[in-house]
Formats: sequence, C-alpha cells, structure tokens
Amino acid sequence: MSNSERPLFRFLSRGVLCLSVAGGLMLFSAVPRAHADTEEQCQRRLAHAEHELHEAIERHGPNSRQADHKRHDLHEVRERCYREHHRWWDEREHRWHDQRDWDDRDDRY
Repeated sequence: MSNSERPLFRFLSRGVLCLSVAGGLMLFSAVPRAHADTEEQCQRRLAHAEHELHEAIERHGPNSRQADHKRHDLHEVRERCYREHHRWWDEREHRWHDQRDWDDRDDRY
C-alpha cells in the first residue's frame, strides 16, 4: 500500500467501525424491555388509567367514544397486572383484589 492510499484506508476503516458501532447500539436499544412491573408500578398504572377514564367521562360523557376508549385502556392495564401479579388494584376501594372480577365492576363508571 502506498503512502497516498493510507489516509483513505484509515478514513474508510474508521467510517466502517463507526457505522458498525452505531448500528449495534440502535439494534440493542430497539429491543423492548422484557421485565414485569412491580406491584407498585402496577398500582400507579391502574390509578392513572382510572383517573383518565374519569376525566373522559367528565369531559365527554359516560357513553362517549372517548370514555369507551379509556375503559378499554383500563381493562388492558388490569389484565396486565392480573397476568403478572395475580391481583389488581381498585382505586375506588383502595385495595387489591385477587379475583379476576373487574368486568362486573366496569358498569359502575
């Protein structure tokens, strides 16, 4: 390799190295987290979802599209908590339930 080709080779090899590192970082940063919530995080998420539902009901009415969407969100959060911890938090009663009986409770909103 001649002296005139070395700077170009160094430039290209550094570029390839930088692109490889950047690609690896993007690959590993795009992987979703696979850990379960703690019970405290689950409780906070449920309290937030119930609050969002109440806000939608106050703003748009109990039979609105927005309230139905928030009911669906609350249902999904309860499902996740129950799946991960075998219990779910009821913000109105301020207690944990170990039965999957929230479908009966959704009509009270």
